[in-house]
Amino acid sequence: MPKSLTAVIADDHVIFRDGLRRLLEMDRRIRVIAEAGDGEEAVAQSLRHKPDVLLLDMAMPRMSGLEALKKLSGANYEKSILVLTAEIEPSQLTAALKAGAKGIVRKESATQVLLEAVRAVVDGFYWIGTEPLKSLDSYFETMDAVTLSSKQKKFSLTPRELEIVKAIADGCTNRDIAAKFSITSDTVKHHLSNIFDKVGTSSRLELALFAVHHELHK
Repeated sequence: MPKSLTAVIADDHVIFRDGLRRLLEMDRRIRVIAEAGDGEEAVAQSLRHKPDVLLLDMAMPRMSGLEALKKLSGANYEKSILVLTAEIEPSQLTAALKAGAKGIVRKESATQVLLEAVRAVVDGFYWIGTEPLKSLDSYFETMDAVTLSSKQKKFSLTPRELEIVKAIADGCTNRDIAAKFSITSDTVKHHLSNIFDKVGTSSRLELALFAVHHELHK
């Protein structure tokens, strides 16, 4: 990570932008140089200031985060873009990575995770879930390293675990899943722990992307 870096924040919620600015500037090496309240402004501010990192919300008025990504990609924008999202929408997230996003962070993530993600993407890494990756290829190669027999057996997931994977891919919370299947939240957590172990993921976001990659969400 360079000694100092610049950032642009793009989110349509003023209070969230203000909070995010304060969080970022807890690290004295990070300086927020501009903010945007919609997708069109995000593109304009990014092209104007060319920050080291753009923190881009996926859901914004006038132009969505995904559309903004595509617009910047079309303009040969070479700076790092970190997508922020409140809900897991696997198809959109995979599309965001293909459109040029260097990382994806849940808005509910801990401050330290966000700061580490910013540093990682500026240093040339990708960020998915809670850790940096050298490349997306290495991430998906890791996914593909599962044996054929395991894949044929849906990675040894039980029918209930497969249902929970699909629910996670649909953006359901633990509470949603518990209500949907008439089980307790503790039972949901137990299932998720087993699922993470079986498929080699460590977060809900990674699991959602894994589900899309292996078509477990259908």
